Amino acid sequence: EKIVELCDGIMVARGDLGVECAPEDVPILQKTIIDECRNQGKPVVVATQMLESMIDSPTPTRAEASDAATAIYDGADAIMLSAESAAGTYPEESVLMQQRIINRVEGDPHYSAYLQSTRPKITDGSSAAAIILAARQVAKNVNAKAIASFTVGGETARKASKKRPEQPILAISPVKETCRHLAMSWGVYPEFCPNENLNTDNFRDMLHVACQIGLKKGLVSADKDLLVVTAGFPFGTPGAANIIRVIPAAGPTYWDATL
Repeated sequence: EKIVELCDGIMVARGDLGVECAPEDVPILQKTIIDECRNQGKPVVVATQMLESMIDSPTPTRAEASDAATAIYDGADAIMLSAESAAGTYPEESVLMQQRIINRVEGDPHYSAYLQSTRPKITDGSSAAAIILAARQVAKNVNAKAIASFTVGGETARKASKKRPEQPILAISPVKETCRHLAMSWGVYPEFCPNENLNTDNFRDMLHVACQIGLKKGLVSADKDLLVVTAGFPFGTPGAANIIRVIPAAGPTYWDATL
């Protein structure tokens, strides 16, 4: 728990664990580490020998496909190839195969049900936590296409990811490093937006930016698609999420005048 607390993210390197631990302990440690990372809202990557046979073969073994799928079912934020794509004979095929496995698992109703049954609680009592919980529930109730979060340090987006919402999370930040960090978090689509493109004194303008970025990323398409937008004011204050809005993606011409 202390190691996870001190880290920005964790890699479950099964090869290294296998050196230090008995082979039969590695699957249990993998699940334990993933659960702890989820509880603390830290991104966790599962790596090493995911599709090892694809170093020399164009297809994986069924056991390897099952192993990669299990890491996803366990709740990992990401799974990673190593020698398969770095030095193998079939690098493109291995990446495509891993993506096929991810897509198949994420489309499985069992996966969604498992995530819902194992959602960690956010219990810090902050306004940001309340906004995140409300955003997830509102997005589900109005069938929104995405949750858009304006963030500087990424904390709001990471807390939203921790709850594994049904909708993708669009994290808009003026800090490149934050966007790079958030790329590892489950369900988060980070977008760098320089300060000069953000009029932080006018929330309506920021809502318009969220719609434009959502359209660019393909998270919304139709005029009536809804976005649930969260932000904190004064903007730039860490963990200060205190605003939530539901807006049509078409832009200001479709919005209520009170927005």
